[in-house]
Amino acid sequence: MNNQASKQIRSSGGTVWPILSAVSVSHFLNDTMQSLLLALYPLFKGEFHLSFVQVGLITMTFQLTASVLQPLVGNFTDRRPMPWSLAFGMLLTFSGLVTLSQAGSFGMVLIAAALVGTGSSIFHPESSRVARMASGGRHGLAQSVFQVGGNAGSATGPLLAAWLVLPAGQHSIAWVSLAALAGMMILMAVGRWYAHQHRQAKKRPAPATSPLPAGRVRLTIAILVALMFSKFFYLSSINNYLMFYLMHRFAIDQQMAQYHLFAFLAAVALGTVLGGPIGDRIGRRQVIWVSILGIAPFTLALPWVGLQTSLVLSVIIGFMLASAFPAMVVYAQELIPGRVGTISGLFFGLAFGLGGIGAALLGAVADTAGIVRLYEWCSMLPLLGLLAVFLPDLRHETQTADTGAPV
Repeated sequence: MNNQASKQIRSSGGTVWPILSAVSVSHFLNDTMQSLLLALYPLFKGEFHLSFVQVGLITMTFQLTASVLQPLVGNFTDRRPMPWSLAFGMLLTFSGLVTLSQAGSFGMVLIAAALVGTGSSIFHPESSRVARMASGGRHGLAQSVFQVGGNAGSATGPLLAAWLVLPAGQHSIAWVSLAALAGMMILMAVGRWYAHQHRQAKKRPAPATSPLPAGRVRLTIAILVALMFSKFFYLSSINNYLMFYLMHRFAIDQQMAQYHLFAFLAAVALGTVLGGPIGDRIGRRQVIWVSILGIAPFTLALPWVGLQTSLVLSVIIGFMLASAFPAMVVYAQELIPGRVGTISGLFFGLAFGLGGIGAALLGAVADTAGIVRLYEWCSMLPLLGLLAVFLPDLRHETQTADTGAPV
């Protein structure tokens, strides 16, 4: 990023697209490498003769560092902003991939997983903060652009594993680590812009405080966490078990089932892109209402319809369900102004953690009760969206509090 471009970006009061695009591309690279690790389990299981318990320990190590640390990192950087932490987080991911490419033991694989997870924990809350800073007030749009990069990366990791690493072997992971170096270069430029914005922020008035009492803020966060549980457990049932369900229920082959899963994931990507801007226009509370509770009729019908109708319903469900997350993150950021890192870390950490826990628990249900019964039971999860009736309208509360600034 040259000096002239930097001056133009700094003087703009609107959405800073170069920065927003940079954090989205970085999110793509980060989540590509994150999902690559998970896709390589068969390679390491065979290479080191691992048991399923040991495979589970790799997952646990990665998830603990990638999800539990995120709100802690966010809380720390809320109090002490660190513009260069973005590049440092990508450096940890680079180190993890290089370690993984040379790992000669199960212990080294665990160390590599911890490094990749820690890098992800630093990246997500800070890059989400930068996306908000670059939004020009269009916070939902910025969050959607940021998140769609991660969605694309999560889908790309398994493809890299299948096309590059599995055919070429463990040492080829070192070539993938070059993507982390590219991410570091991008994030160093973003860090310079972030540092400038932080210096400018010191000259501005302190951010507005929430118009809601502390007790109501805690209750609202608890409701959002419950809605996150509903969203990501149901999403996990589709991501991990839709193909098995379709193959069992309709006796179709794996290729046809993959087409159905692709259609669902494409709808998720579109919902992620549009959910934030729609929330900017009509209100985030309304988007949360519609995207979670609104899908209940479709999820309740899904286990009882034919194959073609199932495809249509899954596309509708994917689009509506994905539109909730950008709206929920921005809603929570507006609920507690000045704690962008903490909120981003909490919600991204929950998203990842709940997805992993859901995959394991729902797998146990499928083993015990059957895949069809699993979908019948999961179809009721969106009914938790009824809790959204207790979410306050922050725009109304802000006007009532007469803060004179947006919440």
